[in-house]
Amino acid sequence: MSRPANALFPGFKDRRVQTADVDFAVLTSGSGPAILLLHGYPETRSAWHRIAPVLAASYSVVVPDLPGYGDSRVTGTLMDMGSKRRMAKSLHEMMRALGHDRFVVVGHDRGGRVAYRLALDFEEAVRALVSVTVVPTPEMWEGAGKAFGLGAWHWFMLAQPAPLPETLMAADPRFLIDLTLAKMAGDIRLIDPAALEDYRMAFDSDEVRHAMCEDYRAGASVDEADDLADRNSGRKIQAPVLVLSEQGRLYGGGRTPLDIWADWAVSVECEGLPGGHLLPETAADQMIERLLAFLGKITDAR
Repeated sequence: MSRPANALFPGFKDRRVQTADVDFAVLTSGSGPAILLLHGYPETRSAWHRIAPVLAASYSVVVPDLPGYGDSRVTGTLMDMGSKRRMAKSLHEMMRALGHDRFVVVGHDRGGRVAYRLALDFEEAVRALVSVTVVPTPEMWEGAGKAFGLGAWHWFMLAQPAPLPETLMAADPRFLIDLTLAKMAGDIRLIDPAALEDYRMAFDSDEVRHAMCEDYRAGASVDEADDLADRNSGRKIQAPVLVLSEQGRLYGGGRTPLDIWADWAVSVECEGLPGGHLLPETAADQMIERLLAFLGKITDAR
């Protein structure tokens, strides 16, 4: 059944793509070089509604629900279903199934963590990486202090063993998602009503909320271990990287996003944008401007 929020993506086709582990719900439109857009917590693919239609005028745009989020369902083993390495593998398979052997990946929030894992593990496929409001997971944990714990409390709560967070979230899902989105956006009224309802409907599902918890559990375990192995070995992202961060955001030790990403990528540029955490919705015009300029500089990405 078509989701009402699909009306926010005029001209896009709603498709199902089955990979070895995931049955993806994905929107596609446009022609030309491929761009994969990955949303974050606690949202769905609808987070890209202000940006995807503009990009589709010049590019082949692919907008899935992350594995376990929205209407995408993990069909393989549920063990480590939140692993970003596993999500990246499934998304790479999805892109190949759609005929895209090479692509630019743009990831926000949790999607940003999948995006940089894609760039690390599938170097031959990822032309460029755009990371939105994200620095790698080890630096997040290493810089975690009182302010982070109070502000991003869901990192800690959702990572607790099942069924603790699932039980707490089930008490009043609509209260929790509205509280979370209002904090991330600064004002929940900045979120399009149709997109907001799409997020709420997905969050109503016990299965989706469990997948979100598994995402954060992986972030506190296997994802951190995978990232540390790469960092300790000196492995770096070879593709060009654009970082769009929250304006003025500093991490542990007063490090800027550029300071951190310079340790992870061969070529990186960074710009802070106003609008808080939900930049794809609160600063879409600024993001589009930066994206188009960056994409225009990518060799053979025209």
